[in-house]
Amino acid sequence: MSHKLSRWALPAGIDELLPEQARRVEQLRTALLQQFHVAGYDLVIPPLVEFVDSLLVGAGEDLSLDTLQMTDGLTGRQLGLRADMTPQIARIDAHSMKPETERRLCYLGTVVRARPDGLGGSRTPMQVGAELYGVAAVEGDLEIISLMLRLLHMAGIECVVLDLGHVDVFGELARQAGLNAEDEEIARDALQRKSIADIHALLAMRNLAPAVQNALMALGRLNGDWRDVLAQADQVLAEVMNPVMRRALDRLHHIATLVEQNFPQVSVLVDLSELHGYHYQTGLVFAAYAHGVGREIARGGRYDEIGEAFGRARPATGFSTDLRELLRFYHEPALQLATIYAPADYADARLLGAVERLRASGRRVVMTGQVIPASATQLVQEGAETGNLWQLMGDTNHG
Repeated sequence: MSHKLSRWALPAGIDELLPEQARRVEQLRTALLQQFHVAGYDLVIPPLVEFVDSLLVGAGEDLSLDTLQMTDGLTGRQLGLRADMTPQIARIDAHSMKPETERRLCYLGTVVRARPDGLGGSRTPMQVGAELYGVAAVEGDLEIISLMLRLLHMAGIECVVLDLGHVDVFGELARQAGLNAEDEEIARDALQRKSIADIHALLAMRNLAPAVQNALMALGRLNGDWRDVLAQADQVLAEVMNPVMRRALDRLHHIATLVEQNFPQVSVLVDLSELHGYHYQTGLVFAAYAHGVGREIARGGRYDEIGEAFGRARPATGFSTDLRELLRFYHEPALQLATIYAPADYADARLLGAVERLRASGRRVVMTGQVIPASATQLVQEGAETGNLWQLMGDTNHG
């Protein structure tokens, strides 16, 4: 590519929205925010740039690698472009607003990532999500999951697969096995990849009780229909079961039962090796999948301790998705009205009045010095000519 042509090139994973796509994004954005509003969630708009130590609170190494950093010329401290808005929302809840027993916040904005999210993924997804603070009971998890499923349905996703997990099962087994931080991370990574061989190689070097070793090995196979998986888990984990693991499995059973009851179009799975966000998630984790998309369309979970660094640790759960990913499923609710054209004659008061009345009613009117196309027809309103106005018939790409 020549130097002249490269001026027009965008970095890999960075894209722009042209008029048609931008219009559809804005329409979907408005619809999503309305859904949040009627569910009681208040919109917040965090800054694009913050100090790095605030952006990376409790987020783990993955988010650190995804965060573009620079030095602040005013303070000398490291700044970062947000790669995920969840820590920002936790800061707002803990520090920027008056204390409330429960708080419901939603957000929508572009995040910037140093690495693309998956093969060919965007580095500037338009993240949209919701967070619920102050509700530790299972009803909080159900509220967030239900809100996510309603939003996905509204965006046009008819068939959703909901994958549920709980980090406490693996966490308790790792503790019983006495795994150090490094080995725990190796085991977590192997389980995420469903690599039973790697798990076996790790555990073979340790003198573990057979029940603990067998349970860790089994986690990679405990995924599928929620009834089958939870029944198998009761048998496989029977010898190592403790109250923490029992509560985790009971919570999964309760959530799966009610989601299936309230959303019959949703297929519910359980995967006990689903450990995304393990470093800061503190309980339930979940992901939603849609037909034709190779990765999750939305994800979320519980992260009760993330606000501690901001002075207020309390129950928290939420989810997020990428508005641009949802756009591929979104169907506009109605056909847009055709564009109206008028000559750029600013001396014609009658014409200007007609233009303003039409625009006030929501019609799209373009005043132009170009010749009106021959395919246009004269616009008549309320049985009388409103001026020299023309409507281009069949032009339904603009609203």
